[in-house]
Amino acid sequence: MALPIVDETSIEALDLPGRMLRWVVTAETTNAQHCSMCVIEVQPGQTVKPAHSHPNGEEVIYLLSGSGRVWIEGEIGSVKQGCAILFPQGKIHMLQNTGNEVMKVACFFAPATNLANYRFFEDIEFPE
Repeated sequence: MALPIVDETSIEALDLPGRMLRWVVTAETTNAQHCSMCVIEVQPGQTVKPAHSHPNGEEVIYLLSGSGRVWIEGEIGSVKQGCAILFPQGKIHMLQNTGNEVMKVACFFAPATNLANYRFFEDIEFPE
């Protein structure tokens, strides 16, 4: 196998509610066995929907640009470029861009995951 280097722009973006998502590190793109990683872009004023959890693992996000808020199990925190946030296994969470620029976020998962492994909560809204 060639070196496991992936240019995110070579990955087709998925247009999902509140964000554009590219699965950059997967078993298919890098032969990763124990983790996965995606990059999302959230436009100003948008919320990543629906609220969701990861029943089988943890997620760490790192804000590459932008600012906003996270909601984890009813608690809200402010985040900005340079912040890393842990979404513990099974905890329901959301991310919202409250700034004026695109929020770009690297999302790391262990063990590896994909959208089929998310648990969605359509009835939960980000509080104002």
